Amino acid sequence: MASMDGQVALVTGGARGIGLAISSRLASRGVKVAVGYSHGADTAKQFAADHEGATIHQGNIGVAADCERVIEEVFDQQGRLDILVNNAGITIDRTVRKMSVEDWDRVIHVNLSGAFYLSRAVLQHMLDNGYGRIINISSVIGEKGNVGQANYAAAKSGLFGLTNSLALETARKGITVNSVAPGFIATEMVQGMPEEALQRVIGQIPVGRLGEPDEIARVVEFLADPESGYITGEVYGINGGLYM
Repeated sequence: MASMDGQVALVTGGARGIGLAISSRLASRGVKVAVGYSHGADTAKQFAADHEGATIHQGNIGVAADCERVIEEVFDQQGRLDILVNNAGITIDRTVRKMSVEDWDRVIHVNLSGAFYLSRAVLQHMLDNGYGRIINISSVIGEKGNVGQANYAAAKSGLFGLTNSLALETARKGITVNSVAPGFIATEMVQGMPEEALQRVIGQIPVGRLGEPDEIARVVEFLADPESGYITGEVYGINGGLYM
């Protein structure tokens, strides 16, 4: 793989779960990581203390003004931004019949609109630089749907359309845009499921286990690499065979 020393990556939700694994793996390649977070300040601060050149940025990615401020902060503190990983997301699970408009809007704003806000805010810089990597973390739920997760599924599915459209718009500009669609990964959110429900999910996964956060981070690292410039507009499913 090509050197990534000196590059800068913003990883939203980068202080916990899959985001922390992505932040750590990119940092191991010499990337200066800007960790975006809304909660988990202690973990974000610890990451910055452990990784030279790392910075931390708090904000709500469901709010356009917060996204624009965070991008400005990254440029002020890092001087550049080469890689954007739109990872942060939330769930508010209810069936459609019981889901409020507020539940729908909040998940759409954070999980889908946030990726648009941040991509738009960084895009002119990447175009001027003739280089960029944008990686959207979607979900297997965006591909297959799930009971009680219509808002989450719609947002994660929407990331595929955003990815493809932005990939087409930037393909000749040195910028790649791709999606990664994890399945059920061993994070706090998944492991917090009731044991019976968790075992039922694992029983549906052909490889017979949950995925590990670093298995997602490995693919993100690959897509972020300078040598991956001929890959754009793709979806990488990492789900243990749950959705083929």
